[in-house]
Amino acid sequence: MIIQSHIDPAQEPSATQRAYLAVRQMILTGEIPPGEKLKIENLRKKLDMGGSPIREALTLLVSDLLVERLDQRGFRSAEVGRGNFAEILKLRCHLEEMALRESIAHANQVWEDNLVISHHRMMREPRNNVERFEDLHKTFHMNLLAACTSKVLLKFCNQLYDLNIRYRYLAGKALDYSTRDIGSEHTAIMNAAVDRNTETACHLLLDHYQRTGAFLERLFTSEAAE
Repeated sequence: MIIQSHIDPAQEPSATQRAYLAVRQMILTGEIPPGEKLKIENLRKKLDMGGSPIREALTLLVSDLLVERLDQRGFRSAEVGRGNFAEILKLRCHLEEMALRESIAHANQVWEDNLVISHHRMMREPRNNVERFEDLHKTFHMNLLAACTSKVLLKFCNQLYDLNIRYRYLAGKALDYSTRDIGSEHTAIMNAAVDRNTETACHLLLDHYQRTGAFLERLFTSEAAE
C-alpha cells in the first residue's frame, strides 16, 4: 500500500520522494513503531541513500502528521493514543459525511462505474494480503467521495484516512474482526450510494466508522489494564 500524496505520477520519483514513500510505508504499517526516534543514520543505511533526501522526506511527513519534529533533537514517528484516535474519528465522520453528500449530489455514470469496480476488486482480494487489501480498501472509500467538487475537503479526507490506517494495523494485530461482516457493510454503503440514497449512505458510512471506533476503544482499554 503506497500512499502518494506528495508524488507526481507523471514524473520519475526523486530520491526525496523515494525516501518519503519508504518511511511513510514503514510508519503506516507499524514497522516503525509510534514514538520511535527517527535517526537519519539508521534510515540512511536501511534505505541505502544519502541523509539529505531523508531529512527532506521527514519534513514532508511532518506535514502529514505522521512524524513529529523534536526541537534540536531530530524527528520521531507520531505518537498514537485514545485521544488522538477519537479526534481523527470525529473529524473523519464529520468531513466524510460532508464529502459524501456532495459526491452523491454530483454523481454521474463514471463515478458509479468506478465505485462499483473498486468495490468488486476489494471484495475479491483476500484480507490476508494485508497491504494489497488496504490499497483497494482506500480506493473504494475515496471513490465514494470522488464526485465531491471540493479539493480541499477531499485532501483532508485523504489525510484522515491515512492517519486512521495506523490504528487499523495496530488493532488487527491485537483483536479479532471476525465478529463483524465488514464486506456486507461495504456492500450496503455502495448500494445506497449507487441508489443515490444520501441519508442511508451517510448513516451506513458513519455507523461503519463508529463500529471500528468502538473496536479500537476496546484495544485501548485492554492496554490500559495491563
